[in-house]
This record gives sequence, C-alpha cells and structure tokens, in this order.
Amino acid sequence: MMKRMLMLSLGLAVAMAVPIGARAAATLDQPAPGFTAKTADGRSLDLASLRGKTVVLEWTNHECPYVRKHYESGNIPSQQKDAAAHGIVWLQVISSASGEQGYVDGATAQQLNAQRGAAPAATLLDPSGAIGRAYEARTTPHMYVIRPDGTLAYKGGIDSLATANKDDIAKAEPYVKLALADVAAGRKVAQASTRPYGCSVKYAG
Repeated sequence: MMKRMLMLSLGLAVAMAVPIGARAAATLDQPAPGFTAKTADGRSLDLASLRGKTVVLEWTNHECPYVRKHYESGNIPSQQKDAAAHGIVWLQVISSASGEQGYVDGATAQQLNAQRGAAPAATLLDPSGAIGRAYEARTTPHMYVIRPDGTLAYKGGIDSLATANKDDIAKAEPYVKLALADVAAGRKVAQASTRPYGCSVKYAG
C-alpha cells in the first residue's frame, strides 16, 4: 500500500512538473524557447542561428477574421517590411494541425503571402504544435519579441483593440511597434505582457 502511494505521489509530482516547466519556458526576460523548424520554402531554421538579431514571432491563421483584419488592411505586411528594413527577423508561425482551420502546406503559405503582400523573413510550419505549445501561443495573432541576446522581451497582442474591425487599427495602441522601439533603444519594454486576442490556435488533439 505504501509503495503504491509513493508511486502515485511521484506520478502526480511529474504530472505537475511538466506544465509548470512549459509555463516557465516562455518567461519574460528569460531565454526564449529554442526550436528548429521547417520553413514554407523547404529550409530548416534554428532560432539559435538568429542570435544577435531582434526576432518577432507571429502566430497566424489565414482563415481567422482577426488575422484577415491585419493583413487585408496592410497593417501586418507594413510592419513586416519595416522590421526587415531595420534588420529585425519577423517569423510567421503556423501551428494549425492537419485538417484544422488555417492548416496549409509550404507552397500554399508562400502563395498566400504573395497574394497579401506579406513579407516575413520566413514562415515556420508547426503542424505538431510543438513550437506553439512551448511558447503557450493561444491566439492568431499572438505576438512575441525576442531580444538580440535571446531573451524574451514581449508577449501578447499586436495592439490594444480586440476587434476584427479594420477601422480600429488606427485607434489602437500598437504594442508590437512600441516593444520593438523599446528593444532598439535598449530599454525595458514598457508594456511587456499584454492580452492576446484572435482565434484560438488550432492545435492537434
């Protein structure tokens, strides 16, 4: 009986440790979770290879109305292009599982970006959801900014108005733009954690 209780206690401890560790993995001012991912154009990209550059991670789902708001208005494409002009690496991440809303293969992801005038440095294909779960990405869009030293500077929404209305973009506080300005100036991000909004990430299972 004692042996069984000990085994149950150990099992419970392990079960509790896993989610706690996952939560700690995407902690502000701590090293961002590392990953190696396949890109839409068939390459392999290791986050560690981008050390020394500011990196933006954007979780996306082209069928989500909140994502469409920011692409059809040109808001995200313009931010992607501005980021590239300043040496910032902007990565789209698609964590929709096969058969779920937003799932696309690499060729389709590239075609969608061409149609929308999007200009990410790369699009990461994450149908297993491993990268999304490591970062606890919950919505599309869900945004993260990683400093050149590899630590997480910002996580949350792209802006302050949680609507699918394009007219609200001009009135919203542009959280990601502000975070990037703080990082570029070597300042602590003033609003480092905000509430993400959008469609839920369509993970497997």
